[in-house]
Amino acid sequence: MTEEKKKKTKTIQTLGTRKKAIARATIMEGNGRITINSVPIGNIEPRYRQMRIREALEIAGDLVNGVDIDVNVNGGGVWGQANAARTAIANALVKWTKNEKLKYMYIDYDRSLLISDSRRTEPHKPSRSTAGPRRSKQQSKR
Repeated sequence: MTEEKKKKTKTIQTLGTRKKAIARATIMEGNGRITINSVPIGNIEPRYRQMRIREALEIAGDLVNGVDIDVNVNGGGVWGQANAARTAIANALVKWTKNEKLKYMYIDYDRSLLISDSRRTEPHKPSRSTAGPRRSKQQSKR
């Protein structure tokens, strides 16, 4: 029997994080489909989240038309996931095109498109669970 050679397609995987959210983007040749957790980007609600993720695509322009991007996001809240997804998409497009001009366009617009934000919330301290991590008792002058 003859072995059929499978057609290998070029794929690149990238990572984007924000707080506890982790997004993994896979980019491959295609016709411009972008899905986030198997949902087309046009169906993401609220609209502002959709616009936030689309920023990376708008800056890239026509480079997006020839690729399919699948993003899997888990952990964190809805806004952390949106920011992690846009970082993963931007990094995937830069790696795919190997275009320094695109990289600098992203950095000029918003540095967090390429570099994940490392800030985290401060953990609560013992015996102050509802007040917050740094709040102390109000002092009276007299």
